[in-house]
Amino acid sequence: MMRTIGAISDTHGLLRPQALAALAGCDPIIHAGDVGSPDVLARLGALAPVHAVRGNVDHGAWSANLPVT
Repeated sequence: MMRTIGAISDTHGLLRPQALAALAGCDPIIHAGDVGSPDVLARLGALAPVHAVRGNVDHGAWSANLPVT
């Protein structure tokens, strides 16, 4: 079975409907940093398992467990 891996980055707390639509059906989703808020990860996580790394705009307790890029 072939998998489609989704990749996204630099959302800066904004996850556009077009991005969600493009990532629908992907498994897993990789966020390559500058997430911006935990809500972005939660919304992506509703679609598929998410693997994310921390970017330079990702600060605070919510991002403490993300690996640093």
